[in-house]
Amino acid sequence: MYLILAGCAVCLVNPLFAATDDKMSDDEAKRLGEQFGIVVDSVDEEIRKELKMQRPEGVVVFEVIGGTPADSAGIKVRAVIKEIDKVEVRSLKDFGLALKRVISTCNFTVGTYEPADPDTQGVAGILNFHFVPCIKD
Repeated sequence: MYLILAGCAVCLVNPLFAATDDKMSDDEAKRLGEQFGIVVDSVDEEIRKELKMQRPEGVVVFEVIGGTPADSAGIKVRAVIKEIDKVEVRSLKDFGLALKRVISTCNFTVGTYEPADPDTQGVAGILNFHFVPCIKD
């Protein structure tokens, strides 16, 4: 009986640790971003230098589409998405996989790094967390 119970326990626990489908193309990630309300791309070396980042990680927001969940959440152009609902975003693939998991839900967070304006705030940036509410008709 103990072996049967142990076997059942393993059956119940294994789905929690099962690997998720981690196939995500850059194009699919960008399409999910547009569905959310933003036009994004990878942070490359040029963007890293412009935004004074230590490493070229995350995805940069080039456009925010009005009337979308991203717009309602207050995500800004030039923000770098670093986290979606407590999942770190280092690449377009990470972004797409994290967004795919939450896009059909409401009430998730998006963590962004936003560079400071050197004329008014110096050269440092700030990490913001945006709450994405449900948009109802």
